[in-house]
Amino acid sequence: MRVLALDTTTRAGSAALVADDRVVDERGGDGTRTHALRLPGELLTLAEANGWPLSSIDLYAVASGPGSFTGLRIGIATIQGLALVNGRRIVGVPILDALAQQASADAAEGTLIAAWMDAHRRDVFAALYQVTAAPPTGPARLTEIEGPTVGGAAATLARWRERPGATPSIFIGDGAVLYAEEIARQLPGARVLPPPLLAGAIGRIAILRASDAWDPAAARPLYVRRADVEVVRDERLRKG
Repeated sequence: MRVLALDTTTRAGSAALVADDRVVDERGGDGTRTHALRLPGELLTLAEANGWPLSSIDLYAVASGPGSFTGLRIGIATIQGLALVNGRRIVGVPILDALAQQASADAAEGTLIAAWMDAHRRDVFAALYQVTAAPPTGPARLTEIEGPTVGGAAATLARWRERPGATPSIFIGDGAVLYAEEIARQLPGARVLPPPLLAGAIGRIAILRASDAWDPAAARPLYVRRADVEVVRDERLRKG
């Protein structure tokens, strides 16, 4: 199966071509330019460079969130357009799943992995997973202990420490790097891994979840929290 995968949850993001379980090509985006200016050009360039006509792609994959509101909308809309034109379906992959999948590659069974993305406003998007005995690229490699949340780094760590069996030893993502000192303060010895390119992982996960693929029109972002513009609007309405 051939998959074209896209991640626009961060400013740079990434794109990849995946064939079965092999990442054929994965490239980071140009973070100096917006996704609106770069897409779909970066995807078309990637496919052309590898001799993959869009008609040869079996499945499209996109990071469904959480992440930049604008980035998510542009990424999903781009993949929707390509999938519609070529009569293909879409798999949306939560970006925290992809982060945890990357961190689990050499982790022992039972290891708890925290995926953290910078959510700005001094918050992190966070999710917690446990590594199973399944193969690193298998569909059952991770068990979700806690799904996506948003909140302060210190408060998230404190909540997990109070919960039996919910103390991670591996953190991954730009949020983990940003709050590495807080992690070290509360959980000395925990490993903090920088965020890798994620489009390749998104493509591999999409193949495993191909049976759950959406019609392009059904694709929806996973925001986790409300957009700033909605918060401001509701506050104005409340004040009259």
